[in-house]
Amino acid sequence: PEYAANTNPELVEAVVKSCLEAGAKEVKIFDNTCNNAQRCYINSGIQDKAEAAGAKVYHVQEDRFKSIKLTKGEILKEWPVYQDYFEVNKVINLPIAKHHGLATVTLGLKNLMGVMGGNRGELHSPFRKLIDVVADILPTLTIIDAYRMLVDHGPRGGDLADVKLTKTLIASPCTVAADVTALELFGHQIKDIPHIADAIDRGLAKVDLKNLKPLKLKLG
Repeated sequence: PEYAANTNPELVEAVVKSCLEAGAKEVKIFDNTCNNAQRCYINSGIQDKAEAAGAKVYHVQEDRFKSIKLTKGEILKEWPVYQDYFEVNKVINLPIAKHHGLATVTLGLKNLMGVMGGNRGELHSPFRKLIDVVADILPTLTIIDAYRMLVDHGPRGGDLADVKLTKTLIASPCTVAADVTALELFGHQIKDIPHIADAIDRGLAKVDLKNLKPLKLKLG
């Protein structure tokens, strides 16, 4: 987390506690990691913090990925998604705000690859494929961890010189709005990020982005 390569485990811990305090019977956490899952879960610090807070943290199983029909797919018509994603009442998406060599940035939309199976590398070319899938699996809430941002050499990072301390969290029931708001922290505009622009063009935003007025709160 100090390299802003993954969501801060303290944020995950706080969200778990908030869910349980709000009445959730169970909180489940999982991710289809790029590298070895056991190492990622431990090295990220997320497993220890989340389990201590009362969450069930578990690795994905290949037989739990099932192809779903993509109702808004322009290139892809179906894609495997983890079934546990559909077996809960609410879904909270917790991406870290970071640079990405191919996508330019990883934010809420891109982070949803964590519940996708199949050859995910194929979704990068072109990124319209990513939005084909995302359109059918938008979460209940997206909270972007921009407390520490990785501004170069992402998505893995590894150099503290690439980390920018902004002490910011962005939360919205609209993933597209959250991503658009986060772009300002990178100095990007919508036109710079094709997959976000594509999501907007396809009507995935739940709010009027032209008149977006985020409520800003200062904590502590």
